[in-house]
Amino acid sequence: MKLYGYWRSSASWRVRIALAYKGLSYEYVPVHLVKDGGQQHGEAHRARNPMEQVPVLEVDGRLLTQSLAIIEWLEETWPQPALLPKDPFLRMRARQLAEIPNSGIQPLQNLSILQEIEKLGGDKQAWGARWNRRGLAAMEAIARETAGRFLVGDEPTVADVCLVPQLYAARRFGVDPAEFPTLLRVEAACAELPAFRQAHADVQPDATP
Repeated sequence: MKLYGYWRSSASWRVRIALAYKGLSYEYVPVHLVKDGGQQHGEAHRARNPMEQVPVLEVDGRLLTQSLAIIEWLEETWPQPALLPKDPFLRMRARQLAEIPNSGIQPLQNLSILQEIEKLGGDKQAWGARWNRRGLAAMEAIARETAGRFLVGDEPTVADVCLVPQLYAARRFGVDPAEFPTLLRVEAACAELPAFRQAHADVQPDATP
């Protein structure tokens, strides 16, 4: 397997966590989202993903895109250790919580959106903070019903896979995670697991200060 990604991309980060949690090895190929006008916009990467985004997971010549779709594929292909609970309601809740960062926060703070905000004379820092705070507040409220050691019970799920990169992004926008004690507690539990440490943005080969 070959993973095309960017160290600080939350979508790439999610897939790195899932791969590490399932014990799967892969070759990491950095795609710099700023250098050269954004390497994701180049012809080579556009051929991998017409959306000009990361991550892309290449498996036996097939190209998989969209982080949650990739994670679902990993779950179906390597079901253990599981990232979705067996109970149907809890599976739904894990997916529900994962979708808040995936569709309710990250797209609004995506690099391309922030560049457009800046072109229009807006405050991209305040914009990013607003949507991070709104989404994380929703996660905090919803997670209280099912949280154990992690967001849904006592084992990691796709919800935690999405939470950790989002809290990292929130801090970059000046959001204090102390506003969300459940999320902060779960983040600390995730940080104890080797898979989450191995996948962390700051230890990737393309990480920069």
